[in-house]
Amino acid sequence: MNEIKLSKRLKAVANYVDNGARLADIGSDHAYLPTYLMQKLVIDFAVAGEVVKGPFEIAKNHVSEADLSDRIEVRLANGLGAIENTDKIDTIVIAGMGGILISEILEAGKEKLGHVKRLILQPNNHEESLRQWLVNHQFVIKKEEILLEAGKFYEIIVAEPLSKLMTEKLSVNDLTFGPFLSKEKSTVFQQKWQKELNTLNKIIARLPEEQAEKRQEVLNQIARIEEVLR
Repeated sequence: MNEIKLSKRLKAVANYVDNGARLADIGSDHAYLPTYLMQKLVIDFAVAGEVVKGPFEIAKNHVSEADLSDRIEVRLANGLGAIENTDKIDTIVIAGMGGILISEILEAGKEKLGHVKRLILQPNNHEESLRQWLVNHQFVIKKEEILLEAGKFYEIIVAEPLSKLMTEKLSVNDLTFGPFLSKEKSTVFQQKWQKELNTLNKIIARLPEEQAEKRQEVLNQIARIEEVLR
């Protein structure tokens, strides 16, 4: 197999994997990410987890064609069920799913997170729910990135476990907009929230005055976005 070429989104995810990591890529999308990282000599070992038979077979074939079957284990399993204790996984990637689903995967497999040093998460939506899960389960957000690819906005959240004596608190705005992203206010960040603001302004223009409660809810959202974009 020729060298893997990753999408802009997955390349950004790959940049947060440390040298020498033992990686689990859950919902591995043909095992492109672990294959790429192995070819670049970044990681020592990887598990590629797939829950559906078809993608599992494709991922297995890709790893075999790359002659990496001894270093990348492709497993058919639900979520973190793909990870075994003997794998000594220290880095988990879950990318390309909804934030609520990622939270559910982490919740269902939280007993597998005891020795994990880094979570690299790329939710497609409901980022606030995922950030709340991380706070509730003693993880601190260390880095964030937002990017635009093929007309879609993607956020990457990098989290690490808190020491037992520490606590992490995020405001409502931090949960919604991201503690790092809302401070950096990159061009892409502004584009994303300006687009959301435009959508909400169209909604409020169509909402009848009688729906006072709904109108107030939308107006509150508009005010919050306008504040963060200042």
